[in-house]
Amino acid sequence: MVGDEKPVDAAEAEIRASHEEAAPLALIEASGDLRDPVIAGWSEGAAHLFGYTAEEVLGRSLLGTLSGRGGQEAFRRLAEDGSGAPHRCESARKDGSEIVVAWAQHPLRDGSGRPARAVYVGRYVGRCAGHHVEQDTSTRAPAGAEPGVAQQLLRAILDHLPIVVCKYDREGVITFQDGKGTEAIGVKPGQLLGANILELYSSDMEASWGMRRALAGEAARDVTDVQGASWETWYLPVRDARGEPDGAISITLNASEARQKEIELRAKLQLIEKQQKVIRDLSAPIIEVWDKVLTLPLVGVVDSLRLSEMMDNLLSAIVSKDARYAILDLTGVDAVDTETARHLLEMVAAIRLLGAEGIITGIRSNVAQTMIALGVDLSGVTTVGNLRAGLRLCMRRMAAAGEAGGAPVK
Repeated sequence: MVGDEKPVDAAEAEIRASHEEAAPLALIEASGDLRDPVIAGWSEGAAHLFGYTAEEVLGRSLLGTLSGRGGQEAFRRLAEDGSGAPHRCESARKDGSEIVVAWAQHPLRDGSGRPARAVYVGRYVGRCAGHHVEQDTSTRAPAGAEPGVAQQLLRAILDHLPIVVCKYDREGVITFQDGKGTEAIGVKPGQLLGANILELYSSDMEASWGMRRALAGEAARDVTDVQGASWETWYLPVRDARGEPDGAISITLNASEARQKEIELRAKLQLIEKQQKVIRDLSAPIIEVWDKVLTLPLVGVVDSLRLSEMMDNLLSAIVSKDARYAILDLTGVDAVDTETARHLLEMVAAIRLLGAEGIITGIRSNVAQTMIALGVDLSGVTTVGNLRAGLRLCMRRMAAAGEAGGAPVK
């Protein structure tokens, strides 16, 4: 039997879970009535978190697309609150599952000061546990809270999370630069104020492509390695009251820990796959039982994947050893189906194309009955009762042909 495939599935699930834990912020721009807004912008982080591409959601109702149980009420409270404080609710994904997301709303006002659009920032909190998740009142500002609450929240994020947040004018000049993540690259908050990001990377167009896209009005995402750390950056366009590009914002996250965890998990997955291949190879060894005679003993349940690998290995061995005969011994095979029988016949045909002869031995009575019931035609294939008889047949034929290795066998 092939080794259990569950370790591979478990490792893949662990990789998916690590991606969710390190999920980027979902940034969504919405327009229209903010009590039931329409999606006008959709970041890569939103696509990663909810499974929708931008083309699938632009122009759709934000509430109708993402709100899970209690979600519509939470989004409406966001619009009415106006403090910028986050609200937790269950949000729907494209595959129908629901996750807990902490949402914050930041209104964009027109020339008269009225909210015309809004940016929604969603942070992945966790998976739903099958029950309604109440709004986190510990982080929600009470009614009538002072306007500085949003500023306090931003300050706390910049001071304690490994991120760097920058604001740029329409020419690419840095007008805001802060965040705890600057420590890792040896830059102090505000040190780069007044510098032009495009000029800093004038000799490296690839490094500045995300910013160029954001300044042109398109969101972008990039991953770079700087000074031994992995940085993931989201570039977001800023628009004026007329909706024209008016600068950009970049949010850079030190993703080194998540990246290292992913590398380690993928290494484990590769190791498991190699171990399973070794198990498959050991369960079907190719043995040179006599000069120019190879045998392939098959054991347990033989599926299409195993037979395909066995065929490749056997044909390579026939060529490298200049074999005249290849014995497929089915003594250890418990059962066959139509697909398995077809692969066996294809294997025998491939052996003939290499100038050798394929012989099947050890067919059990129940396997023989199954083959007959399936209508498998073995009339063109040499079959004998067991491996010993198959080897004797090969030796007799080589002796009759006067080939080296052939000898009279009683």
